Amino acid sequence: MAIVDLPALYRAYTACLNAQAWDALARFVAADVVHNGRTLGFAGYRNLIRGNYRDIQDLRFDVALVTADPPHLAARLRFDCTPKASFLGLPVNGKRVQFFEHAFYRFEGGRIAEVWSVIDKAAIESQL
Repeated sequence: MAIVDLPALYRAYTACLNAQAWDALARFVAADVVHNGRTLGFAGYRNLIRGNYRDIQDLRFDVALVTADPPHLAARLRFDCTPKASFLGLPVNGKRVQFFEHAFYRFEGGRIAEVWSVIDKAAIESQL
């Protein structure tokens, strides 16, 4: 079994997201990926991320912290962006906001099989 450098793989994944290289995303995400307890499958997961870019045109995944204990990885992602309308049920409406997301991943075969994600909604609320 090959040893995978999960932090390096994760940084390549976020670079793929930031480049919006949708054709390359399957290299990083499993066909039956689960997000916050819901099986989305690859197409559903890709559509979720694409929707984020549609709603937040200046979206950029900035890895502030990453640590791994294979097959798991934890990341703290920094965002500084301007959602076009409502975001997480909040009336952001084009205001620039800064917040963090804390995401935990389980990898299988070098691909993301499961994601648990929590966004710091209180940080966004405090800026509105």
